[in-house]
Amino acid sequence: MPYEKLDISTPTPVLSWANHALGDQEIKMAENVASLPFVFKHVALMPDVHLGKGALVGSVIATKEAIIPAAVGVDIGCGMAAIKMPLKANKLEGKLKQIRLDIEAAIPVGFAENKEVEKAVTNWQGWQEFKELHPGVQRQDNKALKQLGSLGGGNHFIEVCVDTENFVWLMLHSGSRGIGNLLAQNHIDTAKDLAKLAQINLADKDLAYFVAGTPQFAAYWHDLQWAQDYARFNRDVMMNRFKKIVEKHLAGGKVTKPLLEVNCHHNYAEKEVHFGEEVYVTRKGAVRADVEDYGIIPGSMGAKSFIVKGKGNVESYCSCSHGAGRLMSRHKAKNVFTLDDFLRQTEGVECRKEEQFLDEIPGAYKPIDEVMQQQSDLVEVVATLKQVVCVKG
Repeated sequence: MPYEKLDISTPTPVLSWANHALGDQEIKMAENVASLPFVFKHVALMPDVHLGKGALVGSVIATKEAIIPAAVGVDIGCGMAAIKMPLKANKLEGKLKQIRLDIEAAIPVGFAENKEVEKAVTNWQGWQEFKELHPGVQRQDNKALKQLGSLGGGNHFIEVCVDTENFVWLMLHSGSRGIGNLLAQNHIDTAKDLAKLAQINLADKDLAYFVAGTPQFAAYWHDLQWAQDYARFNRDVMMNRFKKIVEKHLAGGKVTKPLLEVNCHHNYAEKEVHFGEEVYVTRKGAVRADVEDYGIIPGSMGAKSFIVKGKGNVESYCSCSHGAGRLMSRHKAKNVFTLDDFLRQTEGVECRKEEQFLDEIPGAYKPIDEVMQQQSDLVEVVATLKQVVCVKG
């Protein structure tokens, strides 16, 4: 589906790939961002767009000479990793529960951290730059070390999936853990303080920004790149453990070579060239989908997920959605649905069937098939997956 231009009066247009009408709060949030003087060309909204903090989740914002820390968000580098195993689904029979239990034993979830630190984590090159990070995180080095290789909570997950050709896939969703959150909060606070000192009149305080060429911009950009690298490596560490567990159950412990590997951010910022100009591109709940880029678009824990390849659509800043997108808030989902609803909607998925996960019930998310139809001009589907095991944070 091609995009539509929102009928709003802003200096910068807003192009939307969503086929649903935005609510008043969502429109206001889009207007606020599109009214900033440094926003480049237009703002792009993905099919899974919904309310966020400062900027809409599912938005792509290109800027000239400035960046908005709260638009990137507090889970810097949050994203997905997936690998296609050279193993077929028939090998999973009778082993799903034990695989789930082994994953839960090997990978800390929620607020938990690793009791032991493996050599790959200790040797990570990023530790050499830790002392250069924001002073507000300098006492967090030990926590950051122990959390590297842990899932976190909320909508983060680990899944065993099966594609339409019966190949087994391993997939997970996580970010930069506590260290990324703390870095983001420190820089967001600094941006807000600067805006107040400079008496900059912002429609939303969460749109406080840093201007390129200033020490504050340089410090944030440095810490942002570090946290994005931490998040990517965090997924690598977990995936390595996850792969060994599955190989133990399906390949007798033999090391296998993946048929395809994907690791992509969907909450991040990078310097890129678009429409012939170098800009800072913030993808807040969006995946880069340039030509030949592989991406991952998960549905909810009871729905399909997709491995995609980008089409390089220039109007979207070569981007696509990062998932199905929430249909209702976590609070509302817990009030609307029951444990019986959860059991019904996750039938056939080996997972913990508990009330604490009601906010992640499939019914709280938009239908993933509709979301995919709305971005046929952004990506092509490489593989369609269905989860059979799901571990939640």
